[in-house]
Amino acid sequence: MLTDVEEELGPIFMLINCAGSSVCGKMEDLSVTDFKHMMDLNYMGSVLPTKAVIGGMKSRGSGHVIFIASQAAMLGIFGYTAYSSSKFALRGLAEALYMEAKPFGITVTVALPPDTDTPGFAEEEKAKITETREICQASGLMSADLVALRVLDDAIDGKFYSFVGLEGFIQKTLCVGMAPVTSFCELISEVFLMGLMRFISTFYLLSFERIVQKCMKNKDSAKKSM
Repeated sequence: MLTDVEEELGPIFMLINCAGSSVCGKMEDLSVTDFKHMMDLNYMGSVLPTKAVIGGMKSRGSGHVIFIASQAAMLGIFGYTAYSSSKFALRGLAEALYMEAKPFGITVTVALPPDTDTPGFAEEEKAKITETREICQASGLMSADLVALRVLDDAIDGKFYSFVGLEGFIQKTLCVGMAPVTSFCELISEVFLMGLMRFISTFYLLSFERIVQKCMKNKDSAKKSM
């Protein structure tokens, strides 16, 4: 199939791995099938197309591979034990692939979008449990066009991480670890801001914990009133 596509349209210059979905729920309420589904779709759904095109990109000495991950690839939150783990796996895949692809002139970019205004998000929102919905609302909802343009710009610029907004910047700075360095300016900002970002992130985490505690109290009160 890939050969037919390339014969008709030409070599694949950029691969955007954007297949994905989320399953939300407390771990004890999720099935093993839910966890497998998240890995099959969010992780293997990127492994298979990437594996199909990477050889051709290497032989041509150019190309861009983009993984649409999520802010949940940097931070696990209540209700996302299945979803976050699949996105963390995607991030690890991208880091390893970057090291393999760089000598061949291929760039790898991991996009870390917040909640984005798409039909898929609207459907997923219906199934979110209360704690997860309230935590996610803290980051707001981004325009799909804005996120898409940022991802494309960052990929063409050769950046490893692509993010939008203050929360994205904080998460990227905090969790960058030993991720590839693609910008000297970004490296300097990460070195000097990581401590400050860690301090600021504590307030986010405390607010998330308060949301969870509030929801627990509300549920307990509802049970007692029945």
